[in-house]
Amino acid sequence: MLARARAQWLSLLIVAVLAGASYWLLQLHLPAATSSAPSVKQHRPDYFADNLSITLLDQTGATQYRINAAKMVHYEDNDDTEVVFPAVRVFVAGQPDVTSFAKRGKINHDGSMVDLYDDAHVRRAAGVQDPALEAESQHFRFLLNDDIVQTEQPVKLKRGASIVTASGMTYNNLTRVVKLVGQVRGMIAADTFISRSASSSR
Repeated sequence: MLARARAQWLSLLIVAVLAGASYWLLQLHLPAATSSAPSVKQHRPDYFADNLSITLLDQTGATQYRINAAKMVHYEDNDDTEVVFPAVRVFVAGQPDVTSFAKRGKINHDGSMVDLYDDAHVRRAAGVQDPALEAESQHFRFLLNDDIVQTEQPVKLKRGASIVTASGMTYNNLTRVVKLVGQVRGMIAADTFISRSASSSR
């Protein structure tokens, strides 16, 4: 009787050991539990595209801005988009088109601001009473919701035969008013730089 009880106890012990060993072997082979804490976004590309074209419409459905780029890369941490060889074209009914381009640029997270860097140019086609206008700088910022182009960098402005340099510039595409700030120098040809629709101020 005692021998039988010992045999049963030994069998139960062996079963328990085998069950415990099986449990730990299973745990070793299960994938590690994922943490419930949110992952920290890193400054790395999460998508990209080549030959990008973005069209922004106004409230009437007409094209207001068109942004082209040879390449774009979007980053997950700040939701910004960096572009290579960007070009921005502005359409305003009844006014000359404005075209800008540069070697590189950046579009902010909601698409309301476009920065152009490195050999940046802004060109406004000639109008009925105004000659063509061109500005050159290392940086231009487009505030798309306000129809404003501005720079805090040195800028060269050409309008007809006139050439002016300044420490910065703001251009309103709706009113077509140019404001030059800082050290403003240059040569203004008669009837080519100042008109009823464009002006400069120190």
